Amino acid sequence: MFQHILVVCVGNICRSPVAAAMLRERLPGRHIESAGLGALVGHGVEPTARALAEADGLDVDGHQARQLNAAMLDAADLVLVMSEGQRRAAAELVPAALGKTLLLGRWLNGGSGREIPDPYRRDAEVFRVVHGLLREATESWAGRL
Repeated sequence: MFQHILVVCVGNICRSPVAAAMLRERLPGRHIESAGLGALVGHGVEPTARALAEADGLDVDGHQARQLNAAMLDAADLVLVMSEGQRRAAAELVPAALGKTLLLGRWLNGGSGREIPDPYRRDAEVFRVVHGLLREATESWAGRL
């Protein structure tokens, strides 16, 4: 049912590309991509996020950040965002996308859900915590899809 999954964050260099790589690992055969609401277009994965991803065996080498647009939202079967603010921003672009836009952290905290904070320009420990949240969240989603 959910063959085309779009993962969204702000810059598309820390959380969403890593989460997309995690989902691709767990859900082979599905089309999984990422984008940012304020993307640093053309940039690769941020070095600390990249190191953590590669240590997990994830391939993020070819990633280039891209700006979220209406066509991406229209094409996706499921849109996973990091915060409620991002969910609202996606709905501003495409109001009909609201019903298919959910928190990536929806199943965290025993199912009560949580937002996944932005580690950009923070220390390595914040990146490690966020990486763990991404791993837990993507494992939860993969188990439900």
